[in-house]
Amino acid sequence: MKIIVAGPGCARCHATEKNVIDACAALNLAADISHEFDVKSFRNLGVRVTPAVIVDGKIAISGKIPTVDELKKLFADIK
Repeated sequence: MKIIVAGPGCARCHATEKNVIDACAALNLAADISHEFDVKSFRNLGVRVTPAVIVDGKIAISGKIPTVDELKKLFADIK
């Protein structure tokens, strides 16, 4: 599973990244996690509102900080 956190590097984006890492750890999920900071790059991915979580090329969450529980449910459904 490839997960991209998209956002310019604000506190909300870093909180989202931390929650993604924590959710993957809780599920024992070996995901490829990255953070896209470049606005032009994440706009090209379709992201208009940050923070956003992109899973396997699809925007799964946008415009809010997802909780660890929300992310665990999302990742378990995709897994």
